[in-house]
Amino acid sequence: MIIIMKKTLLIIPLACAACLFTGCAAVTRTATDVGLGAGGAVLGGELSHNNPYAIVGGAAGGALIGETLHYANSKLNQQSYQTGYDKGRSDAVKQQYWLYVSLQQAKAGDNGRVRLYEVHLPEQVIDGVIFQPTTQFLRIEQ
Repeated sequence: MIIIMKKTLLIIPLACAACLFTGCAAVTRTATDVGLGAGGAVLGGELSHNNPYAIVGGAAGGALIGETLHYANSKLNQQSYQTGYDKGRSDAVKQQYWLYVSLQQAKAGDNGRVRLYEVHLPEQVIDGVIFQPTTQFLRIEQ
């Protein structure tokens, strides 16, 4: 029993090392699946006294854990990309807004080209609503 525990404890660092390489490159996916599958096979064989079904089940379980880790890593990367993309679009819209504001302020400062014409509006009834006489200013840019 002690020998089994020692062998099992030697496999745990190997499995942890394989987990550390997830997401580094495309090659690591295969290496992780093979490493975790082999570790699961050894663990299944040790715990079941070399039962072939347990070895195959352990290998399949290790590979399944490796694929689950890759799927979770892929989803996290996709979510991070989408968050950064949305932030970039938001910043671009803000930059465009402030550009338009600065252009309008620059034009408003040029009084030689802007004229205001006074327009007197009489009392009106539109759709049953009575509008009082008012004076509005029409801004003309030349």
